[in-house]
Amino acid sequence: MKGVLFSYQKQDDTKALDNTKNTAKYVIWMIIAMLFWGFAWTAGKVAAEHSNAEVAAFWRYAISFLSIIPVVLLLKTPLKTDRIGFMYMVGAGVLTSLFNYLFFAGLSHGQAGYGGTMVTSLAPIITYILSIAMLGTKVSSRQITALSIGIFGALILLRVPFDGFAFLNVDSSYFLGCALVWAVITVISQKAAKRAHLMFYTLVVFGITTFINMLFALPYRPFDFAAYDEVFWWTILFIGVIPGTFSTALYFVSAGKVGAHRTGVFMFIVPVGAIVSSWVVYDESLALSTLIGCLLAFAAVILFNMKKASDRR
Repeated sequence: MKGVLFSYQKQDDTKALDNTKNTAKYVIWMIIAMLFWGFAWTAGKVAAEHSNAEVAAFWRYAISFLSIIPVVLLLKTPLKTDRIGFMYMVGAGVLTSLFNYLFFAGLSHGQAGYGGTMVTSLAPIITYILSIAMLGTKVSSRQITALSIGIFGALILLRVPFDGFAFLNVDSSYFLGCALVWAVITVISQKAAKRAHLMFYTLVVFGITTFINMLFALPYRPFDFAAYDEVFWWTILFIGVIPGTFSTALYFVSAGKVGAHRTGVFMFIVPVGAIVSSWVVYDESLALSTLIGCLLAFAAVILFNMKKASDRR
């Protein structure tokens, strides 16, 4: 009997160890993906400077849509959903096209590091509130503490303790719109996860986004390849494949697997990539408050995903 109990105990310990390893891999890949998402803010500003918001928005998701098709086929993703699931996809596609335009329009007016910081700091907070209101999400006191640290870090990043609400101006309205729209998209992706494979969901959302953005880009001759220089094409290719296909697909999948409120916390990492890359490319200043805010964001992510000792046993 003791041998049998020991065998079960060993199996449970092995499963717990495997789960811990899987969680560690998820966290590492998610951090890398979010850093690339941060780089996309600077790359997006470069693309917008060499074209316009409408054309850049169209090609970003057109490339993402084309590049994700082989991934879906390679993974043998089931291409099926029900009517409600399809409606979620359409809604997410429409909202993503809006986010896409606001992204490039905002970068045409403002700084890449500032935009990446504002959007990715506010979106998790809004996502958390929407998850409670719409999904009835329950969180532990430890996770509330982690989110509080993240909120405090966001306030430091936005320099609210020093400059008040000076960041609320006309140009910033694009970035504020991005944060609100993306929070809603995150919640929709969690609800859609119960009705379709998340890779299929991402494929359809990318396709709908591409079509809608194409309609608005047509007056600017998006298929006149000679009208845009080499810098634009290489930059938009990077945004479409790496931050677009890789990071966005991973974000959608994670939202459906671990919950929109938990995935949203990872967006606190994005400002690091946005600030560092914008500093390198545009020599945008890196204030001490920005550094402190980013460190608090990292701390929030680690604390939010940390398991209690009793949970690991």
